[in-house]
Amino acid sequence: MALADLTKQLAQQAILSATEKTEKPAPPDHVGAILLGQIQAMQKALKEDEELVIWFESSTGKVRIMEIFLPSWKLAVLSGHDPDRNLTRVISPIESVQLIAKVMKVAPGGKPARVGLIAPKS
Repeated sequence: MALADLTKQLAQQAILSATEKTEKPAPPDHVGAILLGQIQAMQKALKEDEELVIWFESSTGKVRIMEIFLPSWKLAVLSGHDPDRNLTRVISPIESVQLIAKVMKVAPGGKPARVGLIAPKS
């Protein structure tokens, strides 16, 4: 009886493994993967009273980035707020993205913000 249960369990696991969608990771030398990896590593190293502040600066002004979305490994959509608190998005080829990252202390009683990182679906 135990052998039949074991065989049934192995068959179920094989079916689940075959039907699960496996996400193919980006090549390790791809600029988009490196960018997301670096920001993720910097956020992971933060203390409870710290946050990683990321800015994108252009001739039109400075934007505090709150989310980095890569619809593909070659294109970045940066979302955040300008100094007037207007929602702003920057759409750029990943090779052209230049960000400023700074670790800052959170005001006492405040909650640290984390930058959302969204990688492309394979």
